[in-house]
Amino acid sequence: MAQLTNENVMAKIRQLYEYLFFHNGYGEMKIEMRIMKKGQKEVIIHCGKQYRFVVDYTARPEDEANSAV
Repeated sequence: MAQLTNENVMAKIRQLYEYLFFHNGYGEMKIEMRIMKKGQKEVIIHCGKQYRFVVDYTARPEDEANSAV
C-alpha cells in the first residue's frame, strides 16, 4: 500500500467538499483526528461513508513550545 500523506487527506477533503457543494440538497462533513503511535495521526473524514487515513506527523516547533507551558 502506498504511503499516505497529509496532501492525500487534503485532496480527499477538497473532493468531498466539492461534491457536497454541488449536490442539490443537504450534506454534512465531519473530521476527527487521533494521535496514534509516536509520529502518526489517524484522520477520519465522515461524509456519508468514513474515509480513514494514517499519516506521519511531526509537530511544528511553535506547537511544542505551547504544549510545554
